[in-house]
Amino acid sequence: MRVKIIGSAAGGGFPQWNCNYRLSRAARAGMAGFQSRTQSSMAASADGAGWVLFNLSPDIRQQIAQTPELQPAFCAPLRSSPIRAAVLTNGDVDHVAGLLSLRERQPFAIYATAQVLATLEANTIFNVLDPAIVPRRLLSPMGETAICDADGEQTGILVDSFAVPGKVALYLEQRGDPDANFGSDAGDTIGVRVTGARSRGAVFYIPACARIDAALATRLAGAACLLFDGTVYTDDEMIIARVGHKTGARMGHIAMSGEAGSVARLANVKIGRRIFVHINNTNPVLDENSTEYAAVRAAGWEIASDGMEMEF
Repeated sequence: MRVKIIGSAAGGGFPQWNCNYRLSRAARAGMAGFQSRTQSSMAASADGAGWVLFNLSPDIRQQIAQTPELQPAFCAPLRSSPIRAAVLTNGDVDHVAGLLSLRERQPFAIYATAQVLATLEANTIFNVLDPAIVPRRLLSPMGETAICDADGEQTGILVDSFAVPGKVALYLEQRGDPDANFGSDAGDTIGVRVTGARSRGAVFYIPACARIDAALATRLAGAACLLFDGTVYTDDEMIIARVGHKTGARMGHIAMSGEAGSVARLANVKIGRRIFVHINNTNPVLDENSTEYAAVRAAGWEIASDGMEMEF
């Protein structure tokens, strides 16, 4: 199985279009140690020909343009795509808005939880993807789901989905109640274990997670590879940077650092390769010359970049 990270930044990308924080300024200036990144997405293929996307960011057109494997083959029909299916891990804008860019009556299948499918159903703009052409299917809440294309042919990709601590999508929050708790452990946010029918190992993809509890740590034990939420380095970094008023926890994202952070919480969990994805434009690890980047690397973590590829 081949896996490609086609988008490694959090919502807004890096640099974000309206962000003038020092990290975005450095990226725009082309300074050494700063790589531009598109918004969160991953692609997997069991045979190198058909691909399954995991989350569809608003940057999907750019991501396809810079990923030859996701483009029509030279000798393919006039309308064609190697994209066979899409798996959604939550209903966040940066994970579902890209669906609207794939509205050209091209068959593929959408897989998601009941909550996310209900959100798509309630927002009629997604009807530009005719369900007769782009079927919507429920991810099994128990056990593996064999991901199939629009015609029901298996892609060879298998997905085991599981709820992780998170929150409802921002646009679903009840704004009239500022003190409400929008956290959710009931499947509004999921992680996935992805494997190929003939692969030697599996990859866990969890681009959003509010905390690491004992159940999640146990599930990840022995993982060959983990692609995990790296949104913020410290919980209050957006406040300190003066670009926002929310903590990472309020946004449904665990910090990398601190006693309750992901680096510490997973330090004693046996994981083969651990990679941070979904990195916000305020996170100092985006500066490869920073002490934070060095600390994360010393702890055995990698920082994802667009185009990173691995095989299992």
